[in-house]
Amino acid sequence: MDSVTPDEHHRSTILLVDDEPINLSVFGEFLTRYYQVLVATGGESALKLVNSPAKPDLILLDVMMPGMDGYQVLAELKARADTRDIPVIFVTALTSDLEEERGLALGAVDYIYKPCHLSILLARIRTQLELKKARDWLRNQNATLEAEVERRHKENQWVHMQLLQSEKLAAIGQLAAGIAHEINNPVGFVNSNLNTLSSYLADLFCILDAYSGALAAGAIAEPPRNELQTLLEKKQMAYLREDIPQLIAESREGLARVRAIVQDLKDFAHAGTDTLELSDLHKGLDSTLNIICNELKYHCKIVKEYGEIPQIYCLPSQLNQVFMNLLINAGQAIETQGVITVRTGCRENEIWVEIGDNGKGIAPEHISRLFEPFFTTKPVGKGTGLGLSISRNIVAKHGGRIEVESEPGQGSRFRVCLPIARPQPV
Repeated sequence: MDSVTPDEHHRSTILLVDDEPINLSVFGEFLTRYYQVLVATGGESALKLVNSPAKPDLILLDVMMPGMDGYQVLAELKARADTRDIPVIFVTALTSDLEEERGLALGAVDYIYKPCHLSILLARIRTQLELKKARDWLRNQNATLEAEVERRHKENQWVHMQLLQSEKLAAIGQLAAGIAHEINNPVGFVNSNLNTLSSYLADLFCILDAYSGALAAGAIAEPPRNELQTLLEKKQMAYLREDIPQLIAESREGLARVRAIVQDLKDFAHAGTDTLELSDLHKGLDSTLNIICNELKYHCKIVKEYGEIPQIYCLPSQLNQVFMNLLINAGQAIETQGVITVRTGCRENEIWVEIGDNGKGIAPEHISRLFEPFFTTKPVGKGTGLGLSISRNIVAKHGGRIEVESEPGQGSRFRVCLPIARPQPV
């Protein structure tokens, strides 16, 4: 009678909806050899079954039923997103072309007249189930493809941002080298001139001391002596003798600070190398803090609790970027006044750098997403959501990891753990 084996569609479920018990009995007895069969004697009971967790794969629906007829049932099914894709075959005694047209227009996939040959009914069920299977497969493939396209798009964005970041660091390094060269030259000759001026002033003060001695000894005639004494008092020579060396010392200190800032900028960017080198992380932290001082100093107190840590092989400029990201995030988490604590230490085969704040903290539901590319809790325009993602990637490239602890309203702690042993290339 047919070419379908009893096990071929054993996972498919057919819902029979008919108010005639004889139809339910005949169709049900025949179809249970091939499918799981559910039965309903009316439209309302059919919708209840459809709303249950075990949704049918196909519905055989009578049109003429008391209460809710088949057309109304179909309209309800098509109105809902979770049931509109279930194929519905009308099996009815209504043989009017208009009735068939109405049923197909409402979304039925087929229209079979009673009485019908069971073999024909089975063939049409089989066809519709195969079509449904193909549609479901295509829908899943489309969803998978869309998800893959989205993933690739985000991945490309992330790679692009990483390249931009690398180019930016290289540009900063070149800029720092140029600035250092341009600033160090005038700083050098200003410092040299200050040394010369200090020497000249020493000579002038020696001459003035001689004059003062002559005045005290009465070796100068009365009229010019009085005029000279008045001039020395008017020009506050005693104050100048004390203040000028202080001014020169302060100027030298200012020049030393300029040189230190330039050196910190060079150390922070450390241009042009992807070669691991032995580095002092404390020096990198200090350089980074100096670079972003203006970002933090007005509302954050910086507390350093440095432990004893060895130098490690690393890419200093990249780790400095990680420290900068964490420090700036800590500063932004403090809305008014607060404290940022920078700790370092060593345990077993690794060293750690911890940056903590007493700011607003991170919501628990956001913790697991912090390192996702483009995820950010900052307002639009205030962050790209790439800082922590790039930081984790840099730390992972060094064979390390970033740990985070946070409590809303209490603050957050980010700990960068790095191996003491030289990391292997990845």
